Amino acid sequence: MSITAQPSRNGVDTATLFATLDAVKGQNDIAKFQFRAQNTWVSGTHSRSRISGFYGAMQEMAHEHETVLDADHPAVLVGQDHGPTPVEYLLHALAACLTAGVANIAAARGVDLTRVSSTVEGDIDLLGILGLSDGAVRNGYQGIKVTFHVEGDADAETLRGIVEQSRRRSAVYDVLTNPTPVSVEVVAG
Repeated sequence: MSITAQPSRNGVDTATLFATLDAVKGQNDIAKFQFRAQNTWVSGTHSRSRISGFYGAMQEMAHEHETVLDADHPAVLVGQDHGPTPVEYLLHALAACLTAGVANIAAARGVDLTRVSSTVEGDIDLLGILGLSDGAVRNGYQGIKVTFHVEGDADAETLRGIVEQSRRRSAVYDVLTNPTPVSVEVVAG
């Protein structure tokens, strides 16, 4: 791949993007990452997560700033509404991952973006979560719909192709659409 003439496009440092791709091609272990979140129960359905350290590029690293996220349920779901529900964070994660991909892919293809926004809607039936369906209704979303509005200096077909490439490469989309092994360990006492 060649580096675009512009060092930054759509806020993406294209030289670093291509250098990263080249480095990972040369040493695949650089691509192995482990992200972490620590969560603590506060009260009722309210909990707080902290995101700071992670492993990547063959070393322990930390974000520039720790992020603290509160999650809760609204009063109608016996919470105090101290934050979005966990399933709403999932919608945010999907939108953010797809949007980051759109910016990177557009930059790599030399497309200047002027607007990228999306709406993510998830349909869920609480009969599953509440255990009132005898297994007939799943606990999670029955479906999720993402609608993108994208504008830039490319035709509509090219912009659709950028979004499609982002979907194909999105880690969050992959986790949602393919079975992912999740283990739960309990340390009690």
